[in-house]
Amino acid sequence: MGETPTQQTPPRTSQDAPAAMGSASAAEEQAPLAARVRTYLQTPRRPRFIVELALVALSYWVYSLIRNAVPNRESLAVERAWQLLDFEKSLHIDVEYAINHAADKVTWLIVGMNYYYATLHFVVTIGVLVWLFRWHPGRYRAVRTVLFVTTGLALFGYFFYALAPPRLLPGAGYIDTVLVHNTWGSMASGNMKNVSNQFAAMPSMHIGWSTWCALAIWKFAKPMWVRVLGLLYPLVTLIVIMATGNHFILDAVGGWITLAAGFAVQRLLNGRSAYQFPRYTPDDPRSEEYGGDGDDTGLDGSPGHEDHESAASGRIPARGAKSPRAPDNSSGSQREPAGASFPSP
Repeated sequence: MGETPTQQTPPRTSQDAPAAMGSASAAEEQAPLAARVRTYLQTPRRPRFIVELALVALSYWVYSLIRNAVPNRESLAVERAWQLLDFEKSLHIDVEYAINHAADKVTWLIVGMNYYYATLHFVVTIGVLVWLFRWHPGRYRAVRTVLFVTTGLALFGYFFYALAPPRLLPGAGYIDTVLVHNTWGSMASGNMKNVSNQFAAMPSMHIGWSTWCALAIWKFAKPMWVRVLGLLYPLVTLIVIMATGNHFILDAVGGWITLAAGFAVQRLLNGRSAYQFPRYTPDDPRSEEYGGDGDDTGLDGSPGHEDHESAASGRIPARGAKSPRAPDNSSGSQREPAGASFPSP
């Protein structure tokens, strides 16, 4: 009996590519709105400078506006502060008074802490945002979302849980170090107290923002000394906020809890952790050098601490090494599929 010849599918030509892309676009347009939104949120996209600058400025303006528009509930805020202090004493963690008075005895130290409290909160956070925007564009939006959500959640704490800082607790003996040393060091002291909500102590965004910075630096920076400094930043900030009489230690705990909630919301929106996004977006020319993911560049622009580990595991080529994606036609061999010898992480 004769065998029936097997029909072979003709190879796809370059002319078929536009049709395939058109079909994919049509299918995407026909997808439910929820699916399209989910796809948009889970796809890394290159951030645009003007848009991001406007978002940061607008977000901070709204944050300041709402934070300072909270009704003045001084008696309630003071009562809650006493309750919080009593709770800390029951846990034997009421260290604010000792730190406040010890730091105040060293003039140069407490003056430096006053300026630290007033400036680094903004300078370091903006610096980390710029660094992520420049060197980790694929991760920027997701990591930035954590910061935005955390800050937004903090506004609920300010509105529904007005709390006086230690320095405004009458009869407790805490020192307002900005007033005592006549330094420009707080929007809630001196001449600026009338334009700032003085009872927005819980949660502490000095701790929330500094910990957000520390995690990004530890994860993506290369030099070990930079990564260690990043981890020390929120710890030093914790001492500063207590030494200047601006926060209880439980305010800091509230800041960490709010940050954790920010990470949870971000993961829900983006479908994965902010730190699991590729370094570069697919349309970024730099992504080709490292197979679409990229190394972890440090603060100085050099390869990050995960670069050589990734190269050793086959995920990305080491700098200067030949990429597995590049075909070697010297022996006349055909190019292998991209996924055959270069699995995605």
